[in-house]
Amino acid sequence: MRNTVLLAALAVVLAGCGKQGAQLGQGGSVVSGSAGPAGAQSAARELQKCEAPVATLALVENPNGYTMAGGYALPSSPLPLVRLLAQQSGCFRVVDRAAGLKAVIKEQELKDAGVLRQQGSTVAKGKGYEAQYSLTPSLTFSEQDAGRQLGGIMASIPVLNKLVGAAEHVKLKEAQVALLLTDNETTEQVAAATGSVQVTDLGMGGMMLGKLGGAAGAGWSNSNEGKVIAAAFLDAHNHLVTQLRMLQAKELPTPVATKPGKS
Repeated sequence: MRNTVLLAALAVVLAGCGKQGAQLGQGGSVVSGSAGPAGAQSAARELQKCEAPVATLALVENPNGYTMAGGYALPSSPLPLVRLLAQQSGCFRVVDRAAGLKAVIKEQELKDAGVLRQQGSTVAKGKGYEAQYSLTPSLTFSEQDAGRQLGGIMASIPVLNKLVGAAEHVKLKEAQVALLLTDNETTEQVAAATGSVQVTDLGMGGMMLGKLGGAAGAGWSNSNEGKVIAAAFLDAHNHLVTQLRMLQAKELPTPVATKPGKS
């Protein structure tokens, strides 16, 4: 505990010593980078991957919602975060059943209404890929005030007793998540995985002590709470990949055309 106090005090001092200006690609959560035809770019080193996709996948909102106590101004859904993880891992080809699907339907409606061109149009019914699996996330985020206990300890240490006020900002943040995978053909739940993470948030300067790394993360990078949740989903995803590697690959649709590779 004494070492924790010393680290906390040091971090508070360092929090005010950062460089000025914007630094692209710095800060954020452990869920990072991009995914697409070029593969997983700047993904977390800890991310577990599959050698090849086993099926198409749709991500589904949890019907029971998500528990995020407090007013942290976090995004209402963690699905974009999990979608990035799923695509970066290469275990599935991800189909959109959210905003992207609504945009596709809107384009079809515009064509049917005569607004879009009829000849040569790439918008056509019956071309969508079915989701062979569905992935549903759950999330519980909690925060515990540890400042009073830490402040009492610091008050008894002559060198640190002047930092007792800073200790009031210390919080323990914890996220527990689960990922549930369902076979859409049989309705069987074929895999499930949990993930969790707990860190010490020093409150001042946004610094944390724990197993969280850096890099940007799908809208969850502007708060320590979001970083904790991102790390928990990364943990759960890695556990899920162990199960996914045992699945027999289903017949996949033709992939989207890409540019020829450079020699």
